[in-house]
Amino acid sequence: MNEPSTHSETSNTLQRLIDLEIKASYTEDQLEQLDRVVVRQQEQIDLLLREVAYLRDQPVDGDVRTGRSLRDELPPHF
Repeated sequence: MNEPSTHSETSNTLQRLIDLEIKASYTEDQLEQLDRVVVRQQEQIDLLLREVAYLRDQPVDGDVRTGRSLRDELPPHF
């Protein structure tokens, strides 16, 4: 008489194990997708930081650091 109950418990345990494996598989996939997003975002952040640093180093119009004269800015046809 214990057999039907044991079979049912085994079947239930097996189904729960299968469900857990499916969830683990989906979780791994989501983790890999998130990892790719984080890597891409870090690359974008690094690029933006380089661009900001570059722009900070650029002279502002009228900046005395440039050492340029207005004659240097004339178009070549003058």
